[in-house]
Amino acid sequence: MKHGNKQIRVGAILSYLHIALGVVITLLYTPFMIRILGKNEYGLYNTVAAVVSSLSILNLGFGSSYVRFYSKYKAENQEEEIEKLNGMFLIIFSVIGFVALLCGLFLSNHLSLVFDKGLTESELHTARILMLLLTANLTVSFPASVFTSIITANERFIYQKIMVLLKQLASPLICIPLLLMGFGSVGMVVCTVAVSLFIDAYNILFCVKKLRVRFLFHHFDWTIFKGLAVYSSFIAINMIVDQVNLHIDKFLLGRFCGTAAVAVYSMGYSLYVHYHAFSTSISNLFIPRVHHIWNDTKKTVQEKNAQLSEMFADVGHIQFMILLLICSGLIIFGKQFIAFWVGHNYDNSYYVTIILAVSAIVPLTQNVGIEIQRAKNKHQFRSILYGLMAIINLITSIHLCQIYGEIGSVTGTAISFIVANTIIMDIYYHKKLDINVCIYWRRVSKVFLSCVPAYAVGVLLCRVLDTYVFINLALAIFVYTVCYLLCLYFLGLTDQEKKTVHGYMDKIKRKIHAKRR
Repeated sequence: MKHGNKQIRVGAILSYLHIALGVVITLLYTPFMIRILGKNEYGLYNTVAAVVSSLSILNLGFGSSYVRFYSKYKAENQEEEIEKLNGMFLIIFSVIGFVALLCGLFLSNHLSLVFDKGLTESELHTARILMLLLTANLTVSFPASVFTSIITANERFIYQKIMVLLKQLASPLICIPLLLMGFGSVGMVVCTVAVSLFIDAYNILFCVKKLRVRFLFHHFDWTIFKGLAVYSSFIAINMIVDQVNLHIDKFLLGRFCGTAAVAVYSMGYSLYVHYHAFSTSISNLFIPRVHHIWNDTKKTVQEKNAQLSEMFADVGHIQFMILLLICSGLIIFGKQFIAFWVGHNYDNSYYVTIILAVSAIVPLTQNVGIEIQRAKNKHQFRSILYGLMAIINLITSIHLCQIYGEIGSVTGTAISFIVANTIIMDIYYHKKLDINVCIYWRRVSKVFLSCVPAYAVGVLLCRVLDTYVFINLALAIFVYTVCYLLCLYFLGLTDQEKKTVHGYMDKIKRKIHAKRR
């Protein structure tokens, strides 16, 4: 358990380093990329990337089911069953990779399905090359993802996050010279694919050499496969919904409004991606822990539910404190920030970011609940609900994007976040999963109220200072962050949480004093 706790602590630190690095790279690299590529080619690249990424639904939920079955067999010390499971997953994902290859080849030869607006012959040629390269990368990534799942199931978060950081740094550092040499989006994608293949190969080596992972291919257990298929089928619906919610806007804008609209939307969406990452960076570390708790045969169902309820509230509480700071900061300073970042031609990017950030804040702070559903094998309702909402989102977005452009397309997604992901799912958590959601809402409500004075200070700063001047904007953001943290400490934290903060501060002081000696 101590080893697992260390992996989670260090993994969380590395996750936030990954996010911070991602923000820095986005701030510096994205404007450079747009200047080199131009607005249209940047929009072209984002549209193709979104379409190929949507093929990840071919995963059919199998990837998410590995940890559940691994935890079950590990708790029962069935090593041979784990080896059969490994072999089965590698076979399944190799087949899925081949299917993805066929789909990508079909799309690359039928680009009219993606781009309804007229593209030049040169743009069509570029789009086809990008589609083929990204398809090749996706094809390899499916079988390689089995090894990523194995690393996660073994809670080797430190290694995993280090590799993520390496990939994050390598891609832009290699891409920048290629862009300067005039290779454009094609050179950029070639670089991305090469880095991904290197990371995938190293993960395979780590699993085989370090974790001593073994595979049994000649005992394909169809009984287990049927169980996997039933369990994964509803996760697959979730994945389809996620792809609709995350990528359909780019696809629709590319089809009905052109690549320039995709570029504007993508800038706002890229900020939301970093916002989203602050949530999943913590919750993903608790995926194995959730399954371990539920598969613990020494505890009663009531004890397990109580422990899971506390985890749901604790993790959600931490996530909410972080996301509320970012979300409120974006609301107050986001428009000025985007103007500095990419210019006034991207004003609508601000509204895309805010609509997504506000509507998703509750579900993003409750994403541990998704894994609790899977651990209890009660994820079917969420899948059906999200499937219905995805259809409504698609219909709404098709209509709105043709009238209001980027703002219209993102509105349909926001509606699904609020109605399905927040209101209905909270009722389901409380009534059917025996998760005490009231604990979560009491804690986050206190955090939200503690933020109100800081928010007032932020608005006042924008009135007093010209925040379209960079120095003033940086100063205002710093002052607002300090005010938020002070309000949170004095108004939002319980006495026990303050003691925890003091404990961490004392540890840091002791380490500093020890180094000085």
